[in-house]
Amino acid sequence: MPQSTSKADRPAAAASPQLPSIATGARSWRDYALLLALACCWSSTYPLTKLALPTIPPITFISARSLIAFVFLFAILWMRGVKLPTDLKAWKLFATQQLINSTFPFLVITWSQQYVPASNTVVLASTTPIFAFLITSLITRHEPATLLKLAGAILGLAGTAAIVGLDALHGLGSEIVAEIAILLATISFACATIFGLRLSEYDPMVVATGSLLFGGLVLLPPALLIDQPWTLHPTPTAIIATIVMGIVSSALGLMLFYVCLGRLGTLATNAQGYLRIPIGVGLSVLLLGESVPSNLALGLLLVMAGVAAMTVPAERLKWRWPMAMVNPPK
Repeated sequence: MPQSTSKADRPAAAASPQLPSIATGARSWRDYALLLALACCWSSTYPLTKLALPTIPPITFISARSLIAFVFLFAILWMRGVKLPTDLKAWKLFATQQLINSTFPFLVITWSQQYVPASNTVVLASTTPIFAFLITSLITRHEPATLLKLAGAILGLAGTAAIVGLDALHGLGSEIVAEIAILLATISFACATIFGLRLSEYDPMVVATGSLLFGGLVLLPPALLIDQPWTLHPTPTAIIATIVMGIVSSALGLMLFYVCLGRLGTLATNAQGYLRIPIGVGLSVLLLGESVPSNLALGLLLVMAGVAAMTVPAERLKWRWPMAMVNPPK
């Protein structure tokens, strides 16, 4: 029989019974290697998107990369002898997760980038860990939300701003509607990292495959009606970028995302968002010939300090977020 625990020993479970508890013990180098691998997969999004969008419209691009990723993962599942679930409950979870983790935020950010400079977009999109912290500490309370993790999120955001260049942020606030839209997308990302814990009972590859199938199909009709893909003339570079992004960013990245959620929890998994910034800058320098930011060293130092603070196991911390302030004992 399972051992009984007091309410004081399980505040997260009591506050959010539908979310599984997070393992917060000592972490091995494999956990951090997975986090770095996830950051590498998702950091390729910016340069690959920039290579593809000139000849492939956004809706068609997102739908195509999702369906390519689905085919890739489905082939691996077939070779493993693993089948996708057929029950309605599983597909409702897959659909909801894909909508808030990919379809809605990606479309919103893609639209917003028409009006907001790329540097401002990067900084605004990097607020996801802060929103995840606030939602976790004030609403779900499914894992310890410590002051050190909040400090880490702020340090990571500061490092991101340093890398993209503070001078580029002077125009922040000039396109308020588009900027608010980006913040809504980041809140959606934050909610997705928490909602994704509900999928922990499924194989991460199964979750990624089902989510990508839904994401690709839901955008296929508007892609056919609006973009009319048969009339497009994508360059070989754009086609290769779409395929690589589907396999690396969407398929492998999404699978690693669910693995990290199960092993590291919401707040630590969100730390990869800051790791993606310097990695993405490096890829942009190599693939697109962009210049190296002048504050890269300072930004990288702040980012690494922030990531370290966000991934420290809870058992090693003595100064925790005062949960009694938001959930006073009866």
